[in-house]
Amino acid sequence: MRSSSVLFSSNTISLGLSVVQSILAARLLGPAGFGLVGIVMGYASTVNGLLSFRMSELVVRYGGEYLEKNEKEKAAALVKAASLSEAAVSALAFLFVVITASLASQYIAKTPATAWLFILYGLGLLANFNIETSTGVLQTLDKIKLQGVINLVQSVLTAGIITFAFFSHGSLQLVLYAYLAGKTVLGLGIFLTAFHHLTRRLGGGWWNAPIRILPRFREMARFAISSNLSATAILVFRESEILWVGYFLTSEAAGYYKAAYAIVSLLAVPANPFILTTYPEINRLVVQKAWPRLKDFLRKITSISAAYNLVLAAAFVLFGKWLLWIYGGEYVVAYPALIALLVGQVFNYILFWNRPLLLSLGLPEFPLKATVAAGLAKMALAFPLVPLYGYVAEAALLSFYYLVSVGVIVWRGVKEIKVREEE
Repeated sequence: MRSSSVLFSSNTISLGLSVVQSILAARLLGPAGFGLVGIVMGYASTVNGLLSFRMSELVVRYGGEYLEKNEKEKAAALVKAASLSEAAVSALAFLFVVITASLASQYIAKTPATAWLFILYGLGLLANFNIETSTGVLQTLDKIKLQGVINLVQSVLTAGIITFAFFSHGSLQLVLYAYLAGKTVLGLGIFLTAFHHLTRRLGGGWWNAPIRILPRFREMARFAISSNLSATAILVFRESEILWVGYFLTSEAAGYYKAAYAIVSLLAVPANPFILTTYPEINRLVVQKAWPRLKDFLRKITSISAAYNLVLAAAFVLFGKWLLWIYGGEYVVAYPALIALLVGQVFNYILFWNRPLLLSLGLPEFPLKATVAAGLAKMALAFPLVPLYGYVAEAALLSFYYLVSVGVIVWRGVKEIKVREEE
């Protein structure tokens, strides 16, 4: 709770700045331009996620275990392997964006001569070459609250540039430069911070640890591949929504959807600190086989998350139209999409611990299977429904996906704890 509260405090300030910059960008660019920016940013993030092995989860899962046993050399070798792998993936992701930018501008953005915008924002992938590994290191060392400080710095920078663009009637390109600058500061800042604290914990020259000393290499590879496939499924079925709206409909529809999604995504502000700080604790309790303490821990964090998520949901229902109006009067029509999104997001953030629990229990494949099954059903319904009923249908389908996938994963995790407790 202490770590979460510190991170939450920083994130709350960042949230205020993020809301301000989002509103200014929406008013400056209008629905079509706002949607185009969202598509450009979403495309780079999606490509990176498709190739990513979610190294933060690997570092927490195995690095936390090695440090718990004081096996520093193995921890150093693990971080080294994760860092090199992630850097290679980031470079590959950038090249893929460069090669496919023209196709993305033609079929997703449906806006001529915008391929260079996709390439420009793709540079952020190179600046974030080690952000996942570094985040995992900060989580494992109980220094994750520093991420909030870095996030605040990048929020101030981004908000400052977008505010300047708004009052100077700047261009879409300047808004994109602002987001790119913030992404660069965040990526490099977290990397340098993690490197510093890892050196203090493991000693100078830790990066010289040979990777070959890592035991259970196949198990780690299986974990990383499973995490990559899970990340791919999550991106395709959940976090690339604005790309699907652009593909099925228009950039203008994507702008309305982005506004509704941005408001509902505020639920993540109090949830993300919990996610980052509870995963290492869940993993620690699993390593210790402290099943009664684990169940008690899950009950407590679920009760806390349910309390604040339901209060926030009620506020969004009551004031959702007013919040959309702040983005611009034309965005109020997205209120039905906001309500549709709210159902699934609240359910997801109340039970936010569903996937970390199975990862800690050594069951990384099950979340993948549940995600793919629910996602395929969502996609099968999207092709006939979204062109007919618009972006509101896409919002409703996303909530359907959350209810099914998260519900099944939670059921499996609780069942597994009972089985191990009886052994």
